[in-house]
Amino acid sequence: MANTPSAKKAARKIERRTEVNKARRSRMRTYLRKVEEALAAGDATAASAALAAAEPEIMRAAQKGVVHKNTASRKVSRLSARVAKLSA
Repeated sequence: MANTPSAKKAARKIERRTEVNKARRSRMRTYLRKVEEALAAGDATAASAALAAAEPEIMRAAQKGVVHKNTASRKVSRLSARVAKLSA
């Protein structure tokens, strides 16, 4: 348990940041799930629309430090390839 006032404040800050990060991660996963569902259904137009909506969310999560930049880029790249393959 935190003893000093600064440690107590840091613990409060961490708690708040954790809630924000959880919300951002959850939002990103929701968009990813929409792309996955469209891919599973085999709907190329829905998949490309879902990817267009998901990409900014994924990159925003990376920018805010929720996921690593390379992880976000990898996710976008792999999803883009799968959508392109479905469209072709």
